Amino acid sequence: MCLAGCCASLTCGLCTSVASGISKRSARLAYCGLFGISLIVSWILREVGINTSTHSNEWFQTQAVLRVSLGNFLFFAILALIMIGVKDQNDKRDSLHHGGWIAKMVIWALLVILMYVALLIVSITCYLAAFAFSGIQFIWFNPSGHDCGLNVFFIVMTMVLAFSFAVIALHPKVNGSLLPASVISIYCAYVCYTGLAAEPRDYECNGLHNRSKAVSASTLILGLLTTVLSVLYSAIRAGSSTTFLSPPSSPKSGEKKQPLLESEELEAGKEKKEEKKEDKEARPVSYSYTFFHLIFALASMYSAMLLSGWTSSESSELIDVGWTSVWVRICTEWVTAVLYVWSLLAPLLFPDREFF
Repeated sequence: MCLAGCCASLTCGLCTSVASGISKRSARLAYCGLFGISLIVSWILREVGINTSTHSNEWFQTQAVLRVSLGNFLFFAILALIMIGVKDQNDKRDSLHHGGWIAKMVIWALLVILMYVALLIVSITCYLAAFAFSGIQFIWFNPSGHDCGLNVFFIVMTMVLAFSFAVIALHPKVNGSLLPASVISIYCAYVCYTGLAAEPRDYECNGLHNRSKAVSASTLILGLLTTVLSVLYSAIRAGSSTTFLSPPSSPKSGEKKQPLLESEELEAGKEKKEEKKEDKEARPVSYSYTFFHLIFALASMYSAMLLSGWTSSESSELIDVGWTSVWVRICTEWVTAVLYVWSLLAPLLFPDREFF
């Protein structure tokens, strides 16, 4: 403890003496020094950093360099934005550019450290938000004096799924990460909320019955936005499908092309090919048009059910309200959980297959 305290005090004293010795003429050298220190830190983490993750050493080294460089970039980018419009030395920002080196060193170090642990911070924040949101749902959808066992089951199941995601993702044999698990957890918590909020307004366990119109409007807007984004993403990604519904002539169909003619026939056909050189050849399509339009057909069906409340809404003023909507959303949450767990376990269960 004494040794650590002495080292810390010496480091602080060194930084203070260095910062106090920086003048206006040496400010540019000081900035160059900070940049050089960031390069040294990146090199050290790249060469001698201890890889405690399940990823390869190359991945760990690349991530270490990128995160330190990102912190360095943010430091200089923030200063660049602050110094926009400085014309003369009478500007107050001139003293900020040349002074305050102790604060600058602290901010620079915090940014570098923050970028290195940013993913962990975001993951923990998402998990805290997911469990806090689930706790709030206990207040809204499990009022005292009522038997709301179904709602309690939905909420507890969501919390169990969130905990299971973290356990599976962090298992040494699973090539997972805490960040996707935390994002899926908070998404499942939100889907659970939308399902419980869609319960009939006369249901005693629905604590949002006094705000039925507001809840329905927000659910509708988010549902439509999710639908539009999902459809656009699926339609754009349709061209990247290598096998599903791709025409055999497509270059992305995944089929191995073999020459239709033998070498002798190819030689004999060269002359004919030259004669028809001016003829326009038909090029194969790059993706399946059927799959592209099928996406919009399914989206049309979903939007119809969303706007009509799965044909079970209590009235035309309440959109997407009723037990059908509840079970559709709860089942959506469970299917999402199953697909995510499968994406983690499938490479482990079938090591001979490739998963993308």
